[in-house]
Amino acid sequence: MDTTTTTSKSLTLSFGLAMGSKASPWLLLLLLVAVAGSAPVGAEEAAFDENYAVQWGADGYHLVIRDTEVNITMDQNSGAGFRSKSMYGSGFFHMRMKLPSAGYTAGVVTTFYPEDGSRDEVDFEFLGDKAGVPITLQTNVFVNGRGNREQRLRLWFDPAADFHDYKILWNPYQLVMFVDDTPIRVLRNLTGTVPGYPFPAKQTMLIRASVWDGSGWATDGGKTKVDWSKGPFMAGYKGFDVNGCANGSATPCNSPELWWNAGGYRNITAEQRAAYEGVRKKYMNYDYCADKARFNNSVPVECNYV
Repeated sequence: MDTTTTTSKSLTLSFGLAMGSKASPWLLLLLLVAVAGSAPVGAEEAAFDENYAVQWGADGYHLVIRDTEVNITMDQNSGAGFRSKSMYGSGFFHMRMKLPSAGYTAGVVTTFYPEDGSRDEVDFEFLGDKAGVPITLQTNVFVNGRGNREQRLRLWFDPAADFHDYKILWNPYQLVMFVDDTPIRVLRNLTGTVPGYPFPAKQTMLIRASVWDGSGWATDGGKTKVDWSKGPFMAGYKGFDVNGCANGSATPCNSPELWWNAGGYRNITAEQRAAYEGVRKKYMNYDYCADKARFNNSVPVECNYV
């Protein structure tokens, strides 16, 4: 199809059958999660170079490509990063990741994020920590070059023990970030009704991923640095299929003909809302919307519509 890059054959077939049978939007979403979340037995995974290219660290050590898996190693000399070959205007993106597991990972930042190069960006940032302290997942959303929308949480599993799927649904109606099947961040697009409301809707984005030294800020506000004697630090990446509207597509990226723009993806369901609220209550330990002191005893406009 001209609106997407690669997608697994089983995903395309399953969605075609579901649409043909007039399944409910929620059943379609469950089907998406079941198929895209983990490749079924016998399904062909996309090779790295079908949709992605090395951006930096291409020396045969810091970034190693093994067909459908990439390993990024960070040491005192370098980290590494890669990016998609195309830019996208909407989609349901994902990356399966296994984080560095050296025990002490303070200062190590492992990322997956769509961004347009200067103005809009949606971040998964995993912040390493001291041995015995869980890794922090920080998310952030930049709109028109402005971020400062950090949310941080401790995950309910060890993200260094195995691969997990991190997903971003981005369409004209909402931005939803998932850990496996669970929504952890939701930003509705209310730009048409709420003055000053921020939403990344104007730019096309590359998909990027990297491992780099964030000693200046990532752990304890920069007080705890990378200890190079504990390295090297290695992360694994899989899941290089892309379900997105590539730049130059014959179909407009806001078209309802694209399945991720269809009715079932314009709001989260009641079940998803309950899971999302549970994550916020049990696992979130920082939310910029609750930090009134940071914003002169006020909150950004979008915080009134959570």
